[in-house]
This record gives sequence, C-alpha cells and structure tokens, in this order.
Amino acid sequence: MSVGFGAWLGCVAVLGASVVAHAQDAGGEEAPAAEIGSEGDGHAASSATPPPTLELVAPSTAPVEPAAPTRTTEGGTSPERVAEAETSPAAVAVRSEPPRSEPSPTARPEPDADAPPRELAWYERISIRGYTQLRYNRLPSLNSNDDLINTQGDRSIGEGNGFAIRRARLIIFGDLHEHLSIYLQPDFASTAGTQMHALVLRDWYADVFFDKAHRFRLRLGQSKVPYGFENLQSSQNRLALDRNDALNSAVRDERDIGAFFYWTPVEIQQRFRHLVQSGLKGSGDYGVIGLGIYNGQTANQPALTDDLHVIGRFAYPFQFGSQFVEIGFGGYVGKYRVTLRDEEGMSFRTPDGNLSLLDARVFGTIVVYPQPFGFQAEATWGVGPQQGRRGNDDRAVVDSRPLFGAYAQIMLKLDGILGTVSLIPYVRGTYYDGGKKFMVNAPHYTVRELEIGIEWQLIRHLEVVLAYDLVDRTSDRFPYDQQRGHVTRVQVQVNLP
Repeated sequence: MSVGFGAWLGCVAVLGASVVAHAQDAGGEEAPAAEIGSEGDGHAASSATPPPTLELVAPSTAPVEPAAPTRTTEGGTSPERVAEAETSPAAVAVRSEPPRSEPSPTARPEPDADAPPRELAWYERISIRGYTQLRYNRLPSLNSNDDLINTQGDRSIGEGNGFAIRRARLIIFGDLHEHLSIYLQPDFASTAGTQMHALVLRDWYADVFFDKAHRFRLRLGQSKVPYGFENLQSSQNRLALDRNDALNSAVRDERDIGAFFYWTPVEIQQRFRHLVQSGLKGSGDYGVIGLGIYNGQTANQPALTDDLHVIGRFAYPFQFGSQFVEIGFGGYVGKYRVTLRDEEGMSFRTPDGNLSLLDARVFGTIVVYPQPFGFQAEATWGVGPQQGRRGNDDRAVVDSRPLFGAYAQIMLKLDGILGTVSLIPYVRGTYYDGGKKFMVNAPHYTVRELEIGIEWQLIRHLEVVLAYDLVDRTSDRFPYDQQRGHVTRVQVQVNLP
C-alpha cells in the first residue's frame, strides 16, 4: 500500500505545481503550499518542496494491484498513464513551464489531395426552382366586352372571371451524369374544362449528351417543339402576357412528345445562357441546329395517326457592336387529325372523310435584344386544317388551307430605376389569318391585337406587369363571330428561389 500512497502523493505534488505555475503565469503571488495540498486530495503537505519519496514510485519495483476499468480522457489518455508520466524525472523538470494546449478531440486529419472526390448521390444532383403568376383581368377599360375570350391564351379573360392563378410551375432538374440530365415541370394552375388549378404535365424529358462539352444532345420525352422564338421563350421571361396567336397556333401549349436532336457549340451555349441570366429575355438553348420528330397532336395527347411531324430549326445569336442580335428560321411538316362536331344544324366535314389533314409551316425570326432599345419580330406561312371563311359556301368544309401570321414588338430596358432591378415598357402588335387546328371544327381566325404594357422587376424574386390590350379576334365559341374590345390586366409574378 506504500506504493499507492506514493502515487497519491505524486499526484498532489503535480497538482500543486500546476496551480503555482498558473498563478505565476497570471502575474499573481504564489499560494502557500499547505493550501495547495488541501485543495488537491485532503492530505496536508509540510512544505512547498516535493518530498524525496517521489523517487519511490518506480513502476519496475512496485507490485501491481488489480486494475480498475480505465476511462479515456479528452486527450485520449487513461488516468493511470497520466499519473505515471507526471511523476517521471522529465515531467518534474518541466512543471514550471506553462501548460501546452492539447489538440481538439474533434480535429480531423487533412483530406488526402490525391484521393478521388466523393461521388454525389442522385438526390444531391437535383435542383428545384419555379414561379407563380397571379392575374386580374377586370380592371376598367375604355371598351369592355364580356364576350371577348381567348381559350388559346388566358382563359380568365371574359365574363365571370376575377383573380386567377395563371401559372404555378415547379421545376425539378439536374445532371444525373455528365452524359444525362432530366427536366420535369408540372403546372398546378392549368384549366381542365371548367375546373381551375388542375395539375397538368408540361415538361418531362431527359437530355442524353454525346460528348462532355454537351455540344450534341438528344432530348427524349415531352418538351417544347422548336418552332419560333417566342414559343420557346419561358413565360417567366416573356414581356407580353400571352404568346402571339400566329406562331402559337402551330403548337398549342408549345409542347409535344417526341425526340429532338440539338447541336450547340460551347461558346454559343454560353451566349444563350447569358441572354437569359442577364435579364435580356432570351429563349434558352434549343440549339444552333435543331431537328426532331414528334406526334404532332400537341401536349398530353396521343398521336392518333402514324404520320409523325418532322421539324427543323436554325438559330444563331451574335454581337453587332455592343448589341446582341439573334436570327432564326425553320419549319415542319406532318398530318394533324382534326376533331369535328355538328353545331346547331351545321354539319362539319372534310372533303373526303379523312380527318388527317396536311399541316405544314415555315417561320422567320429576328431579335435585337434590349440594350437598352430592343426589337423582336416573327412571321409564319403555311397550310393547315381550318374551316372555310365565314359567308362562303364551303364554310362547313374543314380542309388544309393557306395561313399567314406575324407579330412585332419594341421595348426599352431601363436598369436600376428607383433602386429596383429593371423597368421595361413595351408595345406588341399581332396579326393572324388562319385556322386553329386544335379547336373543335378547326375554326378560321382573324386576329388583330395591340398590347401596350410595362414590366417592373422590383427585386429578383418579384415582378409586376400592367398591360392594356386592344383586341379584334374571332370568338372560340360557335358561331365563331368576330369580337372587339379592350382588356386592362395586371400580373404579379413570384420567382422561386
């Protein structure tokens, strides 16, 4: 038991020396040795000098008692080894030195620079964004007309409508692999019959990249059909509240199910990306060259015919001085299967009873991006399913007939107004003379519309648009009369994130 007493005495001496060293380090006076001993273990020491009996605790001569279970301290050393180390001659010699800080128990070794990076799980590669548009179309105007409707565009125009959620989009996207990405976009604010805010699929596709630079890719699934510029431009970025009738009549909802091949050089990929991210209202990357085949019956519809549509498009953005300019052209051909229904004694039919009719168009595009002045125009020509003109003998005959349409828009982009992001006044005029093939009985339309508006982006996440429309268009309802009037509209858009 003398060894145990020696060990205890050694611990007391060590504790006393540590307290003395801390006191001297702090600039205070040395405490009496007796007080140090009494705070350590209850045994008083007769002097400040450690007794020579410290030399008796040699591990090689002392009998070993049965060891109690040891507990690792914060530094990772057991109490028995602490006591043994503190009573060694080397430890006694350095007791007057200030204590050294021990490594933090949570410290981690430096990562190996040569180790391969951890592969991300699939869910770590996925991102989410979206936007919501709230509209009110019943503000006072100079010439209101409750019979003025537009089921191709904003269905909340007309009598019986008030506030409406025009779009509520949630976009899930990401690169699952350097050769594969996905893009999924449902809309929670579509209209199905009289039901508002129905959940409808907009985009659901995968891009397969043939090279690491993503110059060549194949898009598979339901996605936008590369026809025109404004059709491809996101409604989150477009200035006018609705797409123009002329080009949008080619592909309702701008989408269809098919396979599309795109080629975009790396420097043009960066240019397409800049034209969107800089707020210049770009359309996104749909290739310098785009080729595709698709059902041709528009989004969320079966093919109904074996005659698939074939499309091609060319688009090239470039700088002219300090101004970005984009030109484009393209076209498609296929057969569209129409839906016919008798209306109030009028029996609609096709010339030979075949419901699949030739549907072929071409288009041209020019865009001068707003820096600060901008100009945008597109035109389309072709043939497509439509009724005969009103008053003609063949009005009830739905056949493939000529069509033409165009629009032009001017805008001015003013950045930093009153500390906000941007203020963009714009004017757009639209003309279309042709059929709406996706409507029952493919009615013939004449549309003349002028929209005067202003978009104010207060912060990156919040935009407000005020627009005044002067409209002269064919009604979507039988007997397809011409309707004229004015519509005053306001929209608030929230961008996420």
